[in-house]
Amino acid sequence: MILVTGGAGFIGSNFVLDWLAQLDEPVLNLDLLTYAGNLENLSSLEHDLRHIFVKGGIGDTKLVPELLQKHKPRAVINFAAESHVDRSIHGPEDFIQTNVVGTFHLLESVRAYWAGLDEKAQSDFRFLHISTDEVYGTLGANDPAFTEATPYAPNSPYSASKAASDHLVRAYHHTYGLPVLTTNCSNNYGPYHFPEKLIPLCLLNAMNGKPIPIYGDGQQIRDWLFVKDHCSAIRRVLADGKLGETYNVGGWNEKANLDVVNTLCDILDELKPRADGLSYKAQITFVKDRPGHDRRYAIDATKIERELGWKPQETFETGIRKTVIWYLENQPWVANVASGDYRQWLNKQYV
Repeated sequence: MILVTGGAGFIGSNFVLDWLAQLDEPVLNLDLLTYAGNLENLSSLEHDLRHIFVKGGIGDTKLVPELLQKHKPRAVINFAAESHVDRSIHGPEDFIQTNVVGTFHLLESVRAYWAGLDEKAQSDFRFLHISTDEVYGTLGANDPAFTEATPYAPNSPYSASKAASDHLVRAYHHTYGLPVLTTNCSNNYGPYHFPEKLIPLCLLNAMNGKPIPIYGDGQQIRDWLFVKDHCSAIRRVLADGKLGETYNVGGWNEKANLDVVNTLCDILDELKPRADGLSYKAQITFVKDRPGHDRRYAIDATKIERELGWKPQETFETGIRKTVIWYLENQPWVANVASGDYRQWLNKQYV
């Protein structure tokens, strides 16, 4: 069995679904079900005995040790995090509590559990921490892409909290010998993405006839990674990653935000044309840029390909088309996730 934390969120739920689609090894799924945790993502597993869901947080110093002792997982994959930059600007404390304090408590619980295992189980155990390229800061237009040796330079409360968690994970390996692995990924997109992030937000607004908000001039560049490619990379790192190492996971797809949105509009124009015959691009609206908005991220994913033989299977063009089709075919999910709390957040951020 493996323990997945944050397994009802966007990346975590995709990982759980893909894991159980390919393997029979059970998953213990721990998620606090905050605003972005959605059990509907996992509805297809409702009667699957290989999936055990527990509502709770990684910082629960009573629950987590009990779960570890009861289920004896061979690995912990830690997706649990507050992850939205805009929310961290308005409310940084939640990010510190979950991403820093929560990760500390999780590490302490796992360290105590690991110390009590027999020698072989200790040797086989893994703690895999999922992080972000945002810990590296921002790049100039001509700077080389982030590598695993790039110094950390976080620029938002979110990225600073993730950087702190990365440092804690590294320290627990070097100080206590905990068998850890870390991945730093670029911007994920795909099914089950909570519609506050760029791609699902723009899809939702486009289909509802609302303005499509673009920060600043829309020339902020990100490397885009299809979520199922990310899941396959995590499986590879878990299986064969070198203890204590970090692996950058990217899609080799640098795109400006405006180009991403234009591509979305082109696909929607083809698959679900507007009734008035106009392009969805007519709904694009430029809004004031957010504070401290990093200009460019880019991941050099050479190491994971060289050492573990992993590379993404989807191009941006194939992945984004699959994403748009999924949202068009899963309108009940979209409608259910667009709750009152979500709408209030959009009003606060964009109106």
